[in-house]
Amino acid sequence: MSVFTAAIDRSVCAPLPVLGRDVTVPLVTGGEVGYAALDYAASAPALQRVWDDVAAYAPYYGSVHRGAGYLSQLSTDLFENARKTVAEFLGCRADDQVVFTRSTTDSLNLLARAVPAGCRVFVFETEHHASLLPWQDADVTYLDAPRTPRQAVETLERALADRDPHGPALVCVTGASNVTGELWPVRELAAAAHAQGARIVLDAAQLAPHHPVSVADLDVDWVAFSGHKLYAPFGSGVLAGRADWLRAAEPYLAGGGASRKVTRREDGGVAVEWHETAARHEAGSPNVIGAYAIASACKALTEAGWDALVAREQHLVARVREGLAEVPEVRVLSLFGDDAPRVGVISFVVEGWNSSHFAAALSAEYGIGVRDGLFCAHPLVRTLLGSDPQSQGECGAPEAAPGEKSLNAIRVSFGAGTPDEHVERFVGAVRELVSDGAKWRYRTEEGRCVPAV
Repeated sequence: MSVFTAAIDRSVCAPLPVLGRDVTVPLVTGGEVGYAALDYAASAPALQRVWDDVAAYAPYYGSVHRGAGYLSQLSTDLFENARKTVAEFLGCRADDQVVFTRSTTDSLNLLARAVPAGCRVFVFETEHHASLLPWQDADVTYLDAPRTPRQAVETLERALADRDPHGPALVCVTGASNVTGELWPVRELAAAAHAQGARIVLDAAQLAPHHPVSVADLDVDWVAFSGHKLYAPFGSGVLAGRADWLRAAEPYLAGGGASRKVTRREDGGVAVEWHETAARHEAGSPNVIGAYAIASACKALTEAGWDALVAREQHLVARVREGLAEVPEVRVLSLFGDDAPRVGVISFVVEGWNSSHFAAALSAEYGIGVRDGLFCAHPLVRTLLGSDPQSQGECGAPEAAPGEKSLNAIRVSFGAGTPDEHVERFVGAVRELVSDGAKWRYRTEEGRCVPAV
């Protein structure tokens, strides 16, 4: 059984066609302009290919694993084939499981529920909250922010070697920072973990949309990512990797689909036999559209060719960094230094500007969408800013007076769907806003940044 699958248009492989490229937004200066979406790290726009595939399937939508009818059977095939496509996209091992979840956050919370008793979890303070916080019920060791990739490996090696007792351990690490865009030494960290009898899970939310990921080549035990950052915004995510801990754990959610057999006991209770496949942690009616969308995005990125996609994105990264370097008031945030390899995620502060107001100005005057705040990575951004840990970190942060440190930061992020023109507009807008001293044209009102006039 099959439905129509859109063929990728290789003539427009870079940038890849995305929804929203024709959207216009009003400017406070009058008129409208085409919207420049430069907030891919929060949610990337849907690929046109993904939208077309989902639209073609929608009339055939049916229940998964729950019906004998044609549409139910077709939907079940689609769902399970999506699982295979994701496994291929991630370079999974033959016996790995691919579990569909709601997001990276959901995936890592699922794994946190599956860690065995007595397991020690090691997490760098530099992690996104999705990978920093799920381990609250475990024995967690938080590691300080390293300043070089080598220091990251050495810090982990020492922490793992010093653990007492020397029992099961899990390391959680990002592949690419959602704040700085810098790539982490995942393969080396995996080797360090395994040398000490530990396992490792890779948060690939910011890596998978920008760079090929192979579970086998990186030698990680699990990988997690979100569809909405992979150009498939239909509420689905993935946890893929070793099956043993997942099979041994109680289901993440209890309900239909996760159970293989349910019977009444003589004492009046209920006895449950759970699935040992990925279905064990997929209770309820599966999000087949979300899973199919992720599979469509995986195919589109693979067919476009990672070499070409990465090369083009690095060109955009270089242009943004070059443009920001021309403005002395701008400081780009970095852990590993200017020469560190990175994806299309760059955070910065502007001397004398409240970062929330600067982001509002980019939107209101230039039609550019970026992010401001602490990016759900509060410890990392505060470390990079050197700001008061008690300071509010999102749009309601107090205004920074000229010469004072910013209390939050601005993030520009882009990817396979970003036109060159959007990057050039951003670079020009930063230069103009700083040069004309426009910082007092914006204020904070009821937690929102708005034009002052």
